[in-house]
Amino acid sequence: MGSTLPAVAEELLKEIKKAFQETSHVPDELLLGLKFIFGPCAVPALDLVDQRSVTRVTSPSGRTLYQVLGSSGKLYTCFSSCHFCTCPAFEFSVLQKSESLLCKHILAVYLSQATGACQELTVSEEQLTSILLAEEEEEG
Repeated sequence: MGSTLPAVAEELLKEIKKAFQETSHVPDELLLGLKFIFGPCAVPALDLVDQRSVTRVTSPSGRTLYQVLGSSGKLYTCFSSCHFCTCPAFEFSVLQKSESLLCKHILAVYLSQATGACQELTVSEEQLTSILLAEEEEEG
């Protein structure tokens, strides 16, 4: 995680990862903390992780992005290095209104990293570029 998230959120995600590595389980008190810090996106993010909807896409040069299959069936691209998602909720609730720290998709990325529930996909540099250009065209 970078320095964009508040320290308490970073610490909670570290505790979730540690607990999951030790017990293959996330204790209730950490789940409550997740709901307290991240609000209404916490439960849908956990659902996305349970459904294994997060895929880490890597190219030979090491460039990485995440794709999350949203509950609507749409695929969103997330960048964990800068806490960014291409979904409308991120644009509205996080960027425009500053009501949330993250959307459910980027939170699902962090939770899937913590629990090892990320699917892995290696693509060529050209394929990764196509993914990024497709996102740009959708926004334009």
